[in-house]
Amino acid sequence: MTHDLSLHQISVSEMDNNCYLIVAGQQALLIDAAADAPAIADMAQAAGATITAVLTTHRHADHYQALVEVLKETGAQHYATFLDSPALPAAVDIELHHGDSIEFAGYSFPIAVLRGHTPGGAALAAEIDGTTHLFVGDSLFPGGLGKTSSENDFVRLFKDVSKRIFDVYSDDSIVHPGHGKDTTIGAERPHLAQWWERRW
Repeated sequence: MTHDLSLHQISVSEMDNNCYLIVAGQQALLIDAAADAPAIADMAQAAGATITAVLTTHRHADHYQALVEVLKETGAQHYATFLDSPALPAAVDIELHHGDSIEFAGYSFPIAVLRGHTPGGAALAAEIDGTTHLFVGDSLFPGGLGKTSSENDFVRLFKDVSKRIFDVYSDDSIVHPGHGKDTTIGAERPHLAQWWERRW
């Protein structure tokens, strides 16, 4: 038996980091234990769930400030990509490759690896109430890609986001970035050529 999925979100820290919680019954999957472990615990409690899995989208410190504490308090299974996991402050139980899925509470959430903002960020897709929700870390935002530090990194990120996100998911898919407000694939798709030209 699978429970209906629900989505919860809080923003933490002065950097407006998003922490997302996908809840199925009494189990919860946390996406980015960015900061403020008590606030994350309160979010789970309000949802009536226990955090049993944590996905760290990428290796930048503002996305894992509460990770060690959350994992210690919950005993949750920790997921991250094999490319970014060596730089994280907590052991990764399952290292993800592009095309893998996270099996959670009877659901299977596809994982795309997006290279460029870091060596390999994770993007998770979940169907909630008939709509695809994409949790993309800092690889994609309203209005452009995440920050890159070289031409090669930009090209790599642009190609991964184009092929692994825009070519796969429909325009009504909701994009949940690591900071700030949501967007949709449809809202951003017309601007891909502009992003390529301007290089961000």
